[in-house]
Amino acid sequence: HVQLVESGGGSVQAGGSLLLSCTVSGTTFNIRCMAWFRQVPGKEREVVATVYTGIGNTYYADSVKGRFAISQDTDKKAIYLQMNSLEPDDTAKYYCARNSYATGSCPLGQSSYDYWGQGTQVTVS
Repeated sequence: HVQLVESGGGSVQAGGSLLLSCTVSGTTFNIRCMAWFRQVPGKEREVVATVYTGIGNTYYADSVKGRFAISQDTDKKAIYLQMNSLEPDDTAKYYCARNSYATGSCPLGQSSYDYWGQGTQVTVS
């Protein structure tokens, strides 16, 4: 069965960096939309970044442009989120997600993603 497993969250001071990883198993990796979302209690889950695996097209939310970078390793069936210059507003639970059917550009709404990881907490103080 399909599994997405995140790792790399933690606590960091403002201005610091973290690298999140998400490994995919049980399904095709290439030519699919993968995304990082984040959620704080009481708010909707919001997209942070997307990548069209195998092709490499990326998208970033305005709030993270220039600070975060999404990347992929097709051999390892993994995506990553390098987070630099972290701010307290980046504090959230971060989720990796996969869309099974989009072609071309990746959707930005959480309802378009059919597989999710368990999430990893990022706390910036």
